[in-house]
Amino acid sequence: MLQGICKWLLYKKGGWKKDVTEPHPEKYIICLAPHTSNWDFVIGQLYMRAEGFKINFLMKREWFVWPLGIFLKKIGGIPVSRSVHAKMTDQLSDIAKVRDTFSLCITPEGTRSRNPNWKKGFYYIALKAKIPILLYGLDYKRHLIQCNRTLIPTGNIDADMKIIKNYFKNYSGLHPDLFTTGD
Repeated sequence: MLQGICKWLLYKKGGWKKDVTEPHPEKYIICLAPHTSNWDFVIGQLYMRAEGFKINFLMKREWFVWPLGIFLKKIGGIPVSRSVHAKMTDQLSDIAKVRDTFSLCITPEGTRSRNPNWKKGFYYIALKAKIPILLYGLDYKRHLIQCNRTLIPTGNIDADMKIIKNYFKNYSGLHPDLFTTGD
């Protein structure tokens, strides 16, 4: 029932379309951009439930206060302290290695503000765990959720980040002026 409500809200009422050609393996990271508004979270949650996915997400620890924290954890939220990045990527890659299934959505900008210096934690988690990165674009101008590319991290972070950023160049966030790939 929840899945039907989310489909109706997202696709019928909201007018969103999806163009997802990439398969979702048992283990993967979703790199989602642009991230310019809190509405991105709402659209992502509706999409995940409409499509029947269970995907975890990272969110700054400050959001996890009572009672909101209980709700956020229940829907897949993982609190992150911005001061301990290395430990978090190691922990998440270790979890991904031992679990049968693992899916995590990360917004590489790390903020809703304009940021040309994208965070690379999602890349390091995927590289260490040897899992693919699905590139998901959220385009408000076209009302389109799109995933037409999967990247297997090679270890050449500069070349791989260039591919990733290039993929997102033509997407328009809710606030387009707050999105940049840094080029």
